[in-house]
Amino acid sequence: MNFEREYETLVKYYESSGGDRKYLQSEEYASMVINHDKILHVSSTEGIRINAKKIEDGVEVEILIKENYRSSNPVHLCFGMLPKEGKQVIKTKIVAGRGSRVKILSHCIFPNAVNIEHVMDSVVHVGENAVVEYEEVHMHGKEGMIKVVPHAKVYVEKGGEYNTTFVVKTGRAGHIDIDYEVNLGEKAKSTLLSKIYGRYDDEIHAKESMYLNGEKSKGLIKTRMVLRDSSKSEVVGEVIGRGAFSRGHVDCMEIIMDDAIAKASPVVVAEDPRAKVTHEAAIGSVDKKQLLTLMARGLSEEEAVDFIVGGLLR
Repeated sequence: MNFEREYETLVKYYESSGGDRKYLQSEEYASMVINHDKILHVSSTEGIRINAKKIEDGVEVEILIKENYRSSNPVHLCFGMLPKEGKQVIKTKIVAGRGSRVKILSHCIFPNAVNIEHVMDSVVHVGENAVVEYEEVHMHGKEGMIKVVPHAKVYVEKGGEYNTTFVVKTGRAGHIDIDYEVNLGEKAKSTLLSKIYGRYDDEIHAKESMYLNGEKSKGLIKTRMVLRDSSKSEVVGEVIGRGAFSRGHVDCMEIIMDDAIAKASPVVVAEDPRAKVTHEAAIGSVDKKQLLTLMARGLSEEEAVDFIVGGLLR
């Protein structure tokens, strides 16, 4: 398959997952399209520079946002694997200059996966008073197996903000191994949100750590998971309050059905008497009252469950 055909195929899947091809083709948007280790498209703007180069099994990416540049348009990234088998490695460095603001939408597309491994290794530096929002949406095939390994280390300077969302939007989750570490400076803020639906024999492991190093820093780790069939999950949400008057919270909710198994371990640590860190974790089944109400309105049990699950993950 040549570059042009690969590009068109990926863009069609990108559109089916909710994207618009104009974002990948307009000079007003910084964007990139990658299939396996092939860089099919890269576009930068006046305030956002994207550099990419091929490495073994993947691509090394650098995204630089100029100081005080506030982008009105999101950055659109499309990472795909069209083959049924293989390994993709994406090494990403994001640097947001002081006072800048940017939103990055990352679409990870693996529609034909039978035996695919996708490794995302990221380092993010958010400058003083800068804001970075990173949304990672996965589109997987309904069958086969995919292993997703997103690891990130994030450093947020004074007054900065970093918010990220990880979502498996379509297809089976596969084997997921999330490992995020966020370090917050003075008055810095961060929210980590994960929403995953596990089925069949999917396995989901998530470790998210947030270090409230600076005075008056704030952090939230929020996890929403639904597990059915024989899927399994193990979630560790860790908040360490080191700065004076820092505030942190872990919020984990999981729904299990059939023979699924869920384990949640919120960890909260205060290393300064003026820090406040809290947690809540809940594991349970679908609300029976909601289920009966929906079935009384004409939905089948399966349709009612899907409706409730969809609401939770939204």
